Amino acid sequence: MARGPRYNVPYRRRREGKTNYRRRYKLLLSGLPRLVARRTLRHMIAQIVEARVEGDHIIVSAHSRQLVRDFGWKGYCGNTPAAYLTGLLCGLRGAQAGVEKAILDIGLQRPVRGGRVFATVKGVIDGGVEVPCDPEMFPDEDRIRGIHIAEYARRLASEDPLAYERAFSQYLARGLRPEDLPKHFDEVKARILRAFGGDGS
Repeated sequence: MARGPRYNVPYRRRREGKTNYRRRYKLLLSGLPRLVARRTLRHMIAQIVEARVEGDHIIVSAHSRQLVRDFGWKGYCGNTPAAYLTGLLCGLRGAQAGVEKAILDIGLQRPVRGGRVFATVKGVIDGGVEVPCDPEMFPDEDRIRGIHIAEYARRLASEDPLAYERAFSQYLARGLRPEDLPKHFDEVKARILRAFGGDGS
């Protein structure tokens, strides 16, 4: 560690590699609430956060676990379809709370074109909250609906049934064949929209 009278100890979250304060400061200068999109190995988290003097205030949030608990999601909670649905849930809650526009905050994550973070952003936008973002960063519609997962499952089932059962054991244990994921995605999306007064069609 550096020594001397001119050395300033960085803030704790900077030392831990959790917060880039220069980037955070630029986001706060926008004066808009932040859409905080975070991914873990198994889940997606989306929050609309307002900065206050006493600390960040979470206006609304959504977690991919809530898809299972409240809307009957049977798929994996950390994939692209779940990321979109989590964003949709957050966006609908945000619009209901009066949030019209937010600025994206991905923290220290690397922006990957078509990644789960941008699937979440697409869901928030479809939920009714404007988020400035290049549309080219969004996954395509087939990937959002999980068609790539269903196609891989079909191919694996025909080539190696044992590997198919191992790879999709959680889907099968919940009573969902991975080949039916796009249809299941549409059903869960419709349930979420109906819960917020949409037609769900």
